[in-house]
Amino acid sequence: MLVKVTRKGQITIPKEIRDRLKINVGDYLIVRLVDDKIVIEKPCFPDPGEPVGVEEYRRIISELEEMRRRWR
Repeated sequence: MLVKVTRKGQITIPKEIRDRLKINVGDYLIVRLVDDKIVIEKPCFPDPGEPVGVEEYRRIISELEEMRRRWR
């Protein structure tokens, strides 16, 4: 799908993709540069109360801290 970049560097994620990935207003997305490609993905956080291992917990906390740093 072809999307256009606005003056502010924004793009619109096509509705078909938003629906398929269940992306809603206010959701966070991870944006990475891989070689010469932009990769956008929806983080997969566990449901509240769902048990996770120590490594997964640390990874989730690390991602959240990185998001907070970027928003400040």
